[in-house]
Amino acid sequence: MLEKAPELGADVVMLDLEDAVAPDDKEQARINIIEALNDLDWSRCSVSMRINGLDTHYCYRDIVEVVEEAGQHLDTIMIPKASCAGDIQFVATLLTQIEDATRRKRRIGIAVLIETAMGMVNCDEIARACPERMEAMVFGVADYAASVQSHTTSIGGASPHYAVLTDPDSTAERHLHWGDQWHYALSQIAAVCRARGLRPIDGPFGDFNDVDGYLASARRAAVLGYEGKWAIHPSQVPFANEVFTPDAGLVEKSHRIIAAMQEATANGKGAVSLDGRLVDAASIRMAETLLAKLEQIEAREQLRARGQGGDDHWAPLSLAEDLAPHRIREPTLTLTT
Repeated sequence: MLEKAPELGADVVMLDLEDAVAPDDKEQARINIIEALNDLDWSRCSVSMRINGLDTHYCYRDIVEVVEEAGQHLDTIMIPKASCAGDIQFVATLLTQIEDATRRKRRIGIAVLIETAMGMVNCDEIARACPERMEAMVFGVADYAASVQSHTTSIGGASPHYAVLTDPDSTAERHLHWGDQWHYALSQIAAVCRARGLRPIDGPFGDFNDVDGYLASARRAAVLGYEGKWAIHPSQVPFANEVFTPDAGLVEKSHRIIAAMQEATANGKGAVSLDGRLVDAASIRMAETLLAKLEQIEAREQLRARGQGGDDHWAPLSLAEDLAPHRIREPTLTLTT
């Protein structure tokens, strides 16, 4: 899986030392990751490593051993179950000491998983903890569900029990409308990330055989402002790339909005009607944001075509979890091993 990960099309590959590794295999997993980082070609993706939780005795050795031996190939460290600013400051301090001791000028970024009730409550505090290293927040839906004691066993899926029942209509029929039990958590992370200059990334969708379910989950996150989504199986990677890359129709409409507003401005107007809808300055900002994302994706693909990953950590991205996470693409897929 480590050998395949760089070529699967994810923008970020996440090498996992936490949940995907049994306790007896932790030390060997570090050795495997060090060898993979030093021996494999990671030029076509960004590379992240998820360490074990800060409440375990594995954590500091994860950072020290891997960063000392192969840190030049790492773009970000992923902190699981981040709960407060102190978690980020601990990892940042350790990274600074190692980087200084090894005389490395290139700093490793930090991304965090928000996957506990405490982490959600302290989301903004976490985002502000270390602005020189912090890059992204990921919603860890499974552990969050456990933390809030949700009555669900689905990883990222919907539940028929989170629904509203309408009053009887004229035919005495009632209708059940499913809701999204993760909407608050997703919205909270998106708002905090955008306020603090970080990238919001949606987490895993467990049923990798349910393509429609994954697409629906990814589209929901995209509408809320997320830049990408994890893939826990290689088959999910192209679907994330599809959803988080602006489609041709949206791009064409964005160009039309900008052209319409330029014409309106030339005529001394602050707003104009396009396709029967009001278009104003806010419309331009939305269109320009979307087109800027497309430009980033296209630039990333040009680098990929030349076999270059770049060195700017996460731009819009792509992560893929459960196979083994540079900064440019819209979708975020994370492969964990």
